[in-house]
Amino acid sequence: MALADTYVGEDAVLTYARAQSARTGIRAIGPSGGAALRLLAAALDAKAVVEIGTGTGVSGVYLLRGMRPDGVLTTVDSEPVRQQYAREAYLAAGFAANRARFIPGRARDVLPRLADGQYDLVFCDGDPADSGFHLTEALRLLRPRGVVCFEGVFQEGRLAEPELDDPQTRAVRDLVADIRESDTLLPALLPVSDGLLCAVKR
Repeated sequence: MALADTYVGEDAVLTYARAQSARTGIRAIGPSGGAALRLLAAALDAKAVVEIGTGTGVSGVYLLRGMRPDGVLTTVDSEPVRQQYAREAYLAAGFAANRARFIPGRARDVLPRLADGQYDLVFCDGDPADSGFHLTEALRLLRPRGVVCFEGVFQEGRLAEPELDDPQTRAVRDLVADIRESDTLLPALLPVSDGLLCAVKR
């Protein structure tokens, strides 16, 4: 894991965005997970991506660096202050303002307003307790052969502890099982960051 996190390396923009994340008390995706997102966005030649959980812009910078030059990242977060940090990070990384669409609000309120089947990738880094809702919406939003990714499914080791049965851990366990057993998804659980669960919509 340590080698994976240092393999690509992070520049000053990502280092600053990550420091802002730590200062505000929110967890950002690790460097290995970010590199995986960038790779997936590039492999998909992604033009339209949805991100649930803007944070301070760490994951967004990785996604934008993988997307095609005319791609637009739609990013949703309930905290507008975090989105301002992300906006600054994207500009510092050299992305034009029109490359990102910031929508403040709860994912439960925002996602239903987005168009069906118009997105190449949906990245979910929101409230784990809402994972089931995020999956349902992601399947609606994605085009065929699009990809959905969930960050943090290892839950810092809690997922592997069967005696832990709190609502958040239970929701993530249900998500992992639902994706694995779905006839419409082709999944892989990547051991990067805190567990990156990805699946292709058939």
